[in-house]
Amino acid sequence: MNEIIMQLWTPELQAAFSFIIVCLVILYVLSIVWVARDAYMRGSLWYVWAIVALVPLLGVIAYCLLRPPLLQIDRDEQELEVAIKQRELMKYGECAACGYPVESDYVICPNCQQRLKNLCNVCHHALDPAWAVCPYCATPVAAHKGAAKSSARRASNRTRS
Repeated sequence: MNEIIMQLWTPELQAAFSFIIVCLVILYVLSIVWVARDAYMRGSLWYVWAIVALVPLLGVIAYCLLRPPLLQIDRDEQELEVAIKQRELMKYGECAACGYPVESDYVICPNCQQRLKNLCNVCHHALDPAWAVCPYCATPVAAHKGAAKSSARRASNRTRS
């Protein structure tokens, strides 16, 4: 039996077997390197996963099953997108009467027709109720109220005449 095995164990078969062993060792080392690098890019403890990957085949399978779903750069990008969307939403507000979402330059709520802001009579920009002066044309807000009353008086006087 040993003679048959020795006859089959030719130098070519020995070289093929050695080649396969070398390829498996290279694949094993590369899998450990891949696990460590991927774990580092995903923001987890790469050195712990590299130690786990030392267990042939089972370590790599365990890492593939338990690794974080996103790379660290993808997580950072998602957080940045959420921050940008929150910042865009801050441009909008809600109607105090009905809670309907309104933009910052709305004068009246499109849902309940509640007056949100006054209009400047000179430049026709929306004015915040707390403002004492129009920031666009520097007209005092008190003058707006007086101008509105005087223009209403003029209009009523014209209709009477």
